Amino acid sequence: MSNTLTKNIETFLGCDCEYEEARAVLFGAPFDSTTSFRPGTRFASRAMRADSFGLETYSPYQDKDLTDISVFDGGDLELCFGDTQKALSQIEDFAAGILQDGKMPVMIGGEHLVTLGAVRAAVKKYPDLHILHFDAHADLRDEYLGTPLSHASVLHRCWDLVGDGRIFQFGIRSGDRSEFLWGKEHVSTHKFNFEGLESVIKALKGKPVYVTIDLDVLDPSVFPGTGTPEPGGVSFMQLLHAVMVLNNLNVIGCDVNELSPVYDQSGVSTAVACKILRELLLTVVPPSIH
Repeated sequence: MSNTLTKNIETFLGCDCEYEEARAVLFGAPFDSTTSFRPGTRFASRAMRADSFGLETYSPYQDKDLTDISVFDGGDLELCFGDTQKALSQIEDFAAGILQDGKMPVMIGGEHLVTLGAVRAAVKKYPDLHILHFDAHADLRDEYLGTPLSHASVLHRCWDLVGDGRIFQFGIRSGDRSEFLWGKEHVSTHKFNFEGLESVIKALKGKPVYVTIDLDVLDPSVFPGTGTPEPGGVSFMQLLHAVMVLNNLNVIGCDVNELSPVYDQSGVSTAVACKILRELLLTVVPPSIH
């Protein structure tokens, strides 16, 4: 009997290959210390792993299967909650190691600030990095409540690294007036939906792209389990289509963030997050070489 037992390690559905053979590495960044409204996103990665087994590995949308790709689930980082800079450095170091090994980092947040850690690692390897950003919120404040490190300012901090003309935002429907005014000069903001996405993808073809998906881009009727719900969002099928057209891009890293499962006791929001992650993996991770 003892010879047949193995470790009980919970991974996201289908992401259980060995590290050496993986084309992508999934990991959780359970951090929500700068959340400005309702905390709880630190529990997202754990909930998504558990609920992912309610899905199939096969996607009828793309006629692809998670068994056709090689993804290693590296588990959750043990992040410092009392020191935001240290937590970001931990994320950066982990993502940098994945990139150095020629693999794609795929991160589950956490609040949106965790993206900054991964982008810091990505821009060091890819100085020509571009960022594709799906979100309800502009996240372009230079500071929020006196700190430059906040989920409300994460894309401004990313702009500090990549500069003008490198950030493309979609679904934006909330922000301070000053964010939109500043954004007109420095980033490309597409409000309310994904109109114009396919032309942006054509323009970015061949360039290294980091994709960050804040799930509150979805309408709260679809996705109530988030800390900052914003009415007027896109539908599940609109986000799914936006994810699937990323197959024409050179995606070098990506993340899905801002699920806060405690605010949706039905579990539907976690199910939505799992399905979006499945489709994202199937879109951006190259097929395994057998």
